[in-house]
Amino acid sequence: MCQVVKYTFSGRIAQLGERLPYKQDVGSSILSSPTLFGCMWFQKTIQLRPRGRGFHLITPEIHDHLPELAQLRRGLCHLFLQHTSASLAVNENADPDVRVDLESFVNQLAPERSPYFLHTTEGSDDMPAHIKAVLIGAQLSLPITDGRLNLGVWQGVYLCEHRDRGGARRLVATLQGES
Repeated sequence: MCQVVKYTFSGRIAQLGERLPYKQDVGSSILSSPTLFGCMWFQKTIQLRPRGRGFHLITPEIHDHLPELAQLRRGLCHLFLQHTSASLAVNENADPDVRVDLESFVNQLAPERSPYFLHTTEGSDDMPAHIKAVLIGAQLSLPITDGRLNLGVWQGVYLCEHRDRGGARRLVATLQGES
């Protein structure tokens, strides 16, 4: 059982239940050095590199940005994408044709230039991107085992970029588990 005793924030020990200031900076950690009985909480904002439209395998990029995973024997990694025109998914990591087929399919579900769309000021790809993001979702909870994301052999984490040029995307990663 995990029991929080104290944790350190910005060089000082916070009392249990104390509200901590929230940092919005990319790469900042809310709980930078938790002191727990066998448990760890960690949060970090990752800036993913810009990508064009499509379903992109980002599992290696997540591992590169989260060396803290190695400290956890078992736990959970919660990923939250801070955008409304992109999404996250878990799916096939081996055959890139799967990602192409998924992109083709969601483009038929929410086609561009539909005459009934009112929200068109940000481009013809924007409203369909919002619809796709709602259908697929902006968050994942993944198990951690022995310092790695415990995905199936053929599974990977996708950034589903629904805009032609979505730019860099921010991903909030929260780790919780036993060290």
